[in-house]
Amino acid sequence: MTAAEAGTEPPAEGRVAALRELLNRPLVSYYLVLGCSALLLALGLMMVLSASSIEALQETGSPFYWFIKQSTSVALGVPLMWVCSRLPQRFFRLAGNPLMGVSILGLVMVIFLGQEVLGAQRWISIGPFSVQPSEPAKLALVLWGADILARRARGGRIEWRHLMIPLMPGLALLAVLVLIGRDLGTTLVLMMIFLALLWVVGAPVRLFAGVLGLLALAAAMMIVVTPWRLERVTNFINPWADPQDSGFQAVQGLIAIGSGGWFGLGLGAGRQKWGHVPHAESDFIFSILGEELGLMGTLVVVALFGLLGYAGLRIASRVNDPFIRLSSAATVAWIAGQAIVNIGAVIGVLPITGIPLPLVSYGGSALLPTLAALGMLLSFAKREPGAAAALAVRGPGPASRALSWLGLGGRPRRETTRNRGVT
Repeated sequence: MTAAEAGTEPPAEGRVAALRELLNRPLVSYYLVLGCSALLLALGLMMVLSASSIEALQETGSPFYWFIKQSTSVALGVPLMWVCSRLPQRFFRLAGNPLMGVSILGLVMVIFLGQEVLGAQRWISIGPFSVQPSEPAKLALVLWGADILARRARGGRIEWRHLMIPLMPGLALLAVLVLIGRDLGTTLVLMMIFLALLWVVGAPVRLFAGVLGLLALAAAMMIVVTPWRLERVTNFINPWADPQDSGFQAVQGLIAIGSGGWFGLGLGAGRQKWGHVPHAESDFIFSILGEELGLMGTLVVVALFGLLGYAGLRIASRVNDPFIRLSSAATVAWIAGQAIVNIGAVIGVLPITGIPLPLVSYGGSALLPTLAALGMLLSFAKREPGAAAALAVRGPGPASRALSWLGLGGRPRRETTRNRGVT
């Protein structure tokens, strides 16, 4: 007698049904964003300590120097994320214009007052701190662009033609200011955000093709007229042609990844951070992660970013609000897209652009806007159908809340009190 004849589901079908039921719960997006963010942030702190300790000891006399600075950024960013998770949608809509203005002002200041590091002029020094205005510009474009398009929605639908003015001029201004500082990587992320907005509003394929064609033409022109960009492309095609000079970083990153095997050499036991991989704590932290935690560690990171992207798109699809749909999808394009570009550069399938791995790489200028955006996603996740009611009946503590959501804890306090009154 088969399982179906016995009146029971086959084990595989039962597991699929259970998974489907779990994913249909109203707080899935909320806990996925929260859990993936926390895990990536914790892993990032560990990897920053491991990857930066040797260089920090040589330069400052303390192996914890960069780790302490990153921990300070986390200590500022986590409360910021919590505050953003409790803010209403109206706040984010109102914040778009001021943040856009501040970002443009900061990028203009970089042109005249910025520090040039490794050929790129991205930073402004404010006392002991260095600020990179192009990082909050990503969040600014998300909020400003989503608000403009949401205001022009008609009957819940947005016409793609509304992207032309003022969205495209605003994007062009940001992109030009960032490119003046020779920051092609951030320009690429801004374009990803713009393409996500195009996708959400249902722009025709010909518009996508036109935008991508213009981007390819502009990139080709910039590569041809700037020797250092042409050198980067050449190194991407064949980094082993000059492994001791122009291809050094790419080659050493590949060596680090390949040295890790399945499970890595052990946390802190990597060898490539001993002066072999440049920027091991920031742009190329994924190579040190692969060396010390192996293929399994890298797959965990990729899976966490994948789940984070899934949660953001789930919010965008389940909340019937134009601004939330637009800003959620654009945030996913920013964070997941940046992760793809960073990881792709480390493993040699994309050119090196110098952008960090979100939540993992060292850098407070990148971390704070990212955590603010994730806090915004948490706020939007509460707008999903049934989420408000589910949040209202959670248990008293974080552990009890998680158990209650999974159906493993006791009955909610309100229900218990009501039942007592009945009996």
